[in-house]
Amino acid sequence: MADVAQLAGVSAQTVSRVSNGSDAVKPDTRDKVLAAMKELGYRPNFAARALKRGRFNAVGVIMFNLESTGNLRTLEGITNAASDRGYAVTIGMMNWDDKPTLNSAVRKMKDMPVDAIIVILEHKPLDFDTFTPPPTIGVTLITTADSATCSTIDSDQYGCSQTIVDYFLDHGHRNVYYVSGPEDSIANGIRERGWRETLEAHDITPPRVIRGDWQAESGYDAGLQLAATPGCTAVYAANDNMANGVMLGVRAAGKRVPEDISVIGVDDSLKSMVPRLNLTTVRLHFSKVGRMAFEQTLDMIEGRRNDITHLLVPGTLIERDSVAKLH
Repeated sequence: MADVAQLAGVSAQTVSRVSNGSDAVKPDTRDKVLAAMKELGYRPNFAARALKRGRFNAVGVIMFNLESTGNLRTLEGITNAASDRGYAVTIGMMNWDDKPTLNSAVRKMKDMPVDAIIVILEHKPLDFDTFTPPPTIGVTLITTADSATCSTIDSDQYGCSQTIVDYFLDHGHRNVYYVSGPEDSIANGIRERGWRETLEAHDITPPRVIRGDWQAESGYDAGLQLAATPGCTAVYAANDNMANGVMLGVRAAGKRVPEDISVIGVDDSLKSMVPRLNLTTVRLHFSKVGRMAFEQTLDMIEGRRNDITHLLVPGTLIERDSVAKLH
């Protein structure tokens, strides 16, 4: 920095202001400093700046699964928001089969050069209800599950179920069957509760749940079962992958969609992959959730927020051609 200052004929403080992007430098002075930096091959040292400021301009993201569309789009939202704010993202992968705890995952990540941590949760770790974030680093959880110690944000899983069940009932269907995701999934558990409680609010006894695993093959098997179920006219599948499988299974059993059985999914993840997609669904705004999670975390880093908040992002009903009106 001293060499740059000498070559440009300015003070070291002016060089520091230019390297930090300060507006308190005249344009012609800035140009001289930038020219000197280029001539000398000067670049600000990331580690040194972090030590001086006590901040790394980086967030850590802990993930347990990189395969799901929702997780990838959520991560995309985080990284795009971070890039817009001049932040880097460090990803830490945890193997769910190892039964990791939130405490161990956060402890591992906080030893890295990050200013705060975002955890994308699909399942509840064993210590979810007892976890307390370290006092030296902020933690945001992407989950619909309630946390007493961390801010959370997620798609409104319960609300999407209410929307779907009400839509079926408004179209004259007298009951709605549910094809679930894995039983240990937080999102599935809340969608299932929303489905059940919305039916009960209309004095309808929920039928038996058909267990799936997010995969299209489990939806196909469910479609075969439901096509043979007397009185089944409406199926809510917990994601679009299974919903597409349900439609294929129903048709393979000799029934029509939507004339005989109507189907609705969740997430709107198949639009770019399935030609002539006619599946009605609730679109979940994963990227928006990721962006909001980063902004929430940045507020903690910069001291604008210390309170615990719980945010839900509503889904959007996308009407296509997989639901018949019965009246």
